[in-house]
Amino acid sequence: MRHGSPNFVGREEELADIHAKLQEGQGVIVCAVEGMGGVGKTELALQYATRYQQEYVARYWLSLREMGLAQAVVTLASPYLDLPEAMQSASLDEQAAWCWQNWLPQTGKLLVILDDVPKAESIPDVAMPIDPRVRVLVTTRERELNVGFESVPLDVLSEEKALELLRKIVGASKVDKELVTVKEICKTLGYLPLGIELIGEYLSKNRHLSFAKLQERLNLADESIARERKYRFYAHRGVEAAIQLSWDDISTGSQGVAMLLGLFAPVEILWELVAKIGASAEITEDELDEARGQLDSLHLIQPIDEECSFYKIHTLVRDFFRAKLSKAEENHQFRRAFVTSLIALAKEIPETPTRDLIARVAFTIPHLDMLSREMLDDIPNPEEDLTWAFIGNARFYEGQGFYALAEDPYQRCLKAMQELLGERHPSVATIINNLAGLYDSQGRYEESEPLLKQALSLRQEFLGERHPDVATIINNLAVLYSSQGRYEKAEPLYKQALALRQELLGERHPSVATSINNLAELNRLQGRYEEAEPLYKQALALYQELLGERHPYVATIINNLAGLYGSQGRYEEAEPLYKQALALRQELLGDHHPDVASSISNLAGLYYSQGRYEEAEPLLKQALALMQELLGERHPNVATIINSLALLYRSQGRYEEAEPLLKQALALMQELLGERHPNVATSIHNLAFLYSSQERYEEAEHLYVKALEIMEVLLGMEHPSTKTVRNNLQSLRDIQN
Repeated sequence: MRHGSPNFVGREEELADIHAKLQEGQGVIVCAVEGMGGVGKTELALQYATRYQQEYVARYWLSLREMGLAQAVVTLASPYLDLPEAMQSASLDEQAAWCWQNWLPQTGKLLVILDDVPKAESIPDVAMPIDPRVRVLVTTRERELNVGFESVPLDVLSEEKALELLRKIVGASKVDKELVTVKEICKTLGYLPLGIELIGEYLSKNRHLSFAKLQERLNLADESIARERKYRFYAHRGVEAAIQLSWDDISTGSQGVAMLLGLFAPVEILWELVAKIGASAEITEDELDEARGQLDSLHLIQPIDEECSFYKIHTLVRDFFRAKLSKAEENHQFRRAFVTSLIALAKEIPETPTRDLIARVAFTIPHLDMLSREMLDDIPNPEEDLTWAFIGNARFYEGQGFYALAEDPYQRCLKAMQELLGERHPSVATIINNLAGLYDSQGRYEESEPLLKQALSLRQEFLGERHPDVATIINNLAVLYSSQGRYEKAEPLYKQALALRQELLGERHPSVATSINNLAELNRLQGRYEEAEPLYKQALALYQELLGERHPYVATIINNLAGLYGSQGRYEEAEPLYKQALALRQELLGDHHPDVASSISNLAGLYYSQGRYEEAEPLLKQALALMQELLGERHPNVATIINSLALLYRSQGRYEEAEPLLKQALALMQELLGERHPNVATSIHNLAFLYSSQERYEEAEHLYVKALEIMEVLLGMEHPSTKTVRNNLQSLRDIQN
């Protein structure tokens, strides 16, 4: 939570009014009279959060200057919450609602501050935390937001309070000595807290300066500014004059750093990022350190944490810095450094970012997003680098399952690349492929397939049939078909992609390992275990060599290999691998992640296969609870675990507990996967087996026949699962005869 200014005065009545209104209703709007900036709306919210912090178990700050509420909520939550797969295809508003539901404390009140809301549409109802424990404090320049909250209009300071603020900063004796002049200065500043604080801090650093001399300088600055442009509010001209005084008081090097700061998005700024971009702009470390001290001491930037790692800049000050840069000879140099540095950081974000990387790059994302909206013309080599202005953000969100947030930069990237390069270009094909992959992850197969085919056609046209990028799309199309259970269409594409990658990239390459793993997984799904095992081992060895021992891909293959051994009854080999995969996933992804729940479920399934029911049951219940929490009640993975728990009960003779679970799992599978899918056939078979165990032969036979029909078509006559169903059906008929 951000800290307020130590110079706060003059708003005691407003603070009390806000608190009283928040006890009566959910929200309060602090709005500026006449929509004026600089009256202290944000500062008032900060002071309220600090003064009444004991009233709330948690306080969240969301700035809505550059984004809507839903995006702000999801972005803020992303380092702390793993979005469940069931929510990954939901709308952005629905994802925000899920974040609130899983973010709220169990007991006590929560304070949510929505800062600088531009319009009512920025606060959609579905993205709001509608809960009696939540209190919402909104700041805005708009007089009428019409969101059903109580309003606290905020005017400029009274003359008395303005003088009180100056006394607090520079001392009462200095103010009272030249009281008439001080009053004139306050009037020039429009009694805006921002202007008065700037003047006060300026005088604190120039103690020898009288208010009379200050007024002369302020008037000169004001006259100069008045000639340059017109202002909607006279007070803003006075504030800019105050900023100009501080500007003239700092070194040329500090002015350069200030102009660079004007390029950043209007959010909290990590100084480490400023230093990185500053080095690229040929600003020395000494200049950065000097500027940091001078700008802070004059209140032009303000630290928001005790370590001074992050700084905030008032909107009016930021606008001043940007205006100075636009006229400076450093403009091109600084903009180029800003863009190239952020593009370089975007290129470091992989397709599967770990939690540590997400935490490290999170504070870069708002600035990269602003770059993609406002600074595309400053990219030196747009044909190569323009896409990275968008892809960095898309990967950041997609890697966490925030697909609704990832879709927007991909869509904007596609439009920008088509405008730059035309409809038919290899780079355009890359973005189409990325967008198709996003839809595939969301289960939007009907939208994904034509995009993949379009991307493949484009790449083959411009790159030829034999190119790594062509192999990538062929592989992705195979993944799509495999996800749909269309194995006969997936297999030749997997083999084609693997052969191309081996030829073009060599035998030792991560993409080759991916293709080998995909082919192994397809063989396992088809029951061709002897073909799958050496492929899994080959892919695992490659990943370990190329990516290291501790990587999510490595954990996935270890888990898959354990599953293969479990299917073959090689339980002693499977168990340590399942445990190894689980430990890796917990380390890399955290305890609350769908892959972790899958690993727990897989280990439970192994114990079940060994008849270790007492060990299996608590693990299945743990995995089910975790899956339901992360993915929601209606998800194929949830249905799979419900089915596994039902099988456990059936094996223990607990038929009354097993039957409703089997029916629930089957209904979920049919709803989510369709009537003709291998997993649906398996669920039908399991229910048939239960009926057979209960001597409900007619019901069992009907289901066996239905399951066998689906499996023979989808998996083939010789698949182990098909043979199992056929044998069970024959045994049932033998019993009846």
